[in-house]
Amino acid sequence: MSEISTRLSQKLYARAKRLIPGGTQLLSKRPEMFAPDRWPAYYQSAKGCEIVDLDGNRFLDMSLMGIGSCLLGYADPTVTEAVQRRVADGAMSTLNAPEEVELAERLTALHPWAEQARFLRTGGEAMAAAVRIARSSTRREVVAICGYHGWHDWYLAANRTTDAASDALGGHLLSGLSPDGVPVQLAGTTAAFAYNDLEALQAIAKQANGRLAAVVMEPMRSTPPQPGFLEGVRELCDRSGALLVIDEITAGFRFANGGLHLKLGLQPDIAVFAKALGNGHPIAAIIGRATAMSAAQDSFISSTYWTEGVGPTAAVATLQRFSQIDVPEHVSAIGLEFQEGLRQLAVAHDVPLKTSGPPALTSIAFNAADAPALATLFTVRMLERGILCGSGFYPSVAHTLEHVETYLSATDATLPEIKQAINRGDAEVRIDGKVKHIGFARLA
Repeated sequence: MSEISTRLSQKLYARAKRLIPGGTQLLSKRPEMFAPDRWPAYYQSAKGCEIVDLDGNRFLDMSLMGIGSCLLGYADPTVTEAVQRRVADGAMSTLNAPEEVELAERLTALHPWAEQARFLRTGGEAMAAAVRIARSSTRREVVAICGYHGWHDWYLAANRTTDAASDALGGHLLSGLSPDGVPVQLAGTTAAFAYNDLEALQAIAKQANGRLAAVVMEPMRSTPPQPGFLEGVRELCDRSGALLVIDEITAGFRFANGGLHLKLGLQPDIAVFAKALGNGHPIAAIIGRATAMSAAQDSFISSTYWTEGVGPTAAVATLQRFSQIDVPEHVSAIGLEFQEGLRQLAVAHDVPLKTSGPPALTSIAFNAADAPALATLFTVRMLERGILCGSGFYPSVAHTLEHVETYLSATDATLPEIKQAINRGDAEVRIDGKVKHIGFARLA
């Protein structure tokens, strides 16, 4: 093991922070979320589950695989070839791309409850459009949410109160999300409830007093549904006249071909997909019952680049691949091997390293007072061994058991120092740099 050089990445990221507010376009890709001044911020190539950074370092990605977008692995040949053909034939014109019709047919065939589809290019904007559709359809304004659903005003309104900011969204993946710039007049239009807390949702519906437009939620993240919870949510929507909107942006296709809600036996009114739908190419979809989706014509929802051809072409090719292989079985098996191996090593080295969540969406954390420093040290030492890792692992089709063994071998070699750092309380000193950020924070 030897210290690697990420000089070119660090130099470019220093320029980026002067030119780009926040340094990057996505919080989850900030180097500060992994190991400040050490994490390789930029890549020159990515294939399978390996990445080559600007300095020529080759890394095995045992972290987030494009923040969950590349479920088939980076640069899947089938998807790439389809995209290259579309680009060669023209990705944009005055006319529409025919692939979007095929995509709509494929998605509605996968979801017997759904009848229509609209397409966008990012998950956040798709969720904003889905909520607009729900509000237009019901002629109501209050939305109850459970989970992380993006950056738009409708969502951050949950952290906006009439007198000060709150952190009602703190338990929904990210803490400290600032509602600065969100009109104070939106306070009270979005309310958050915890997963499996049906009573909290019922209280929101009661408080809304007939104004509840939608219940917006992820089908599941780290905790499975308790008996009767999802049924209770569906019954509340039916009784109150609110629409049930399921956010499959993260879970979609990872647990079942078509979405986790299908596996859970839940029938929503609207479902939203992005991330893995295009395997790294921008595409998002809103599907739903015709009675709900018809409202997409009543409210103005339109954008030029929602009509380009690469997104739907990538999605069609991706869905074809999903139909040929058992993606959920593979990523679950890889994730389970990862979790069990990591737990065994934690016990063997007497280190408080914990895994949580389903195998296909594993979270990793140190259960210690200096957890952020320990996590940063772990990331730095694994980088030196050629592995990208952080607070989670999103397995892909490209990952094999051999990749997991490589990760576990490197972890086995790293944990003795972690144990020593815990005993001596000097993890931060060993980093020789700054400790990773936790949640949303403004860059200096």
